[in-house]
Amino acid sequence: MLMRKSVLPVLVLVLSLPLAAGAADEPNKAQADWALNATIIEACSCPMFCQCYFNDEPAAHHDHATGQAVHYCRGNLAFRVNHGHYGTTKLDGAKFWFAGDLGNKLTEPGEWGVVTFDPAVTAAQREGILAIIPRVYPTPMKEFKVGKDAPIDWTANKDRATAKLDGGNAAEVVLRRLPGNSNEPVVIRNLRYIGAPRNDGFVLMPNEIEAWKLGEKAFAYHNTNGFMITFDITSKDPMVKMGM
Repeated sequence: MLMRKSVLPVLVLVLSLPLAAGAADEPNKAQADWALNATIIEACSCPMFCQCYFNDEPAAHHDHATGQAVHYCRGNLAFRVNHGHYGTTKLDGAKFWFAGDLGNKLTEPGEWGVVTFDPAVTAAQREGILAIIPRVYPTPMKEFKVGKDAPIDWTANKDRATAKLDGGNAAEVVLRRLPGNSNEPVVIRNLRYIGAPRNDGFVLMPNEIEAWKLGEKAFAYHNTNGFMITFDITSKDPMVKMGM
């Protein structure tokens, strides 16, 4: 299945970052026992529902400069850890953000990505999160960096979800419930979320806006794909092989 391609595969590259230095020297690191249960407010530039879960390329967008169709998936993901640990470090309550572009072919490395931590996330929690995330998103990016810390506002209920990075000055995602047959959300079940073996379903919530506002790669989209999802993974789960 091609559902492996969500916006956060970039984080596999963190294994090469200085943050991982010295990990083999302490029992709480390297081969640590870990678990992560997190909820994501997620949105991207694809139409609803993101075709990256079923195809080998993102949705096509019209390039006004060339008049050609260009394929890409540019998105924002706002994470809140519900509960988890990395060795003896508890991860409960940690918040972090990812923005990036998967590029035009999902069988190839994505274009770029930036991960940003809320200032309240400790150094030990960051190390744990950066070690775990490549198991959830095991595909590399061409360009990756950890951005400067910024506060993350994260609120959600069954009708609406809002996430803001640096008060919305750096990035924001606003989702609204997709109308269904009742007042309950529309949910896609039995669809794997990338490398995570368990999730409670994709709660479909198109975005009012999803925007990354920093630098030359800034973007903004309205009324495109959005959803919330809670996933669960542990160090004891087998690693998912891409393409399965």
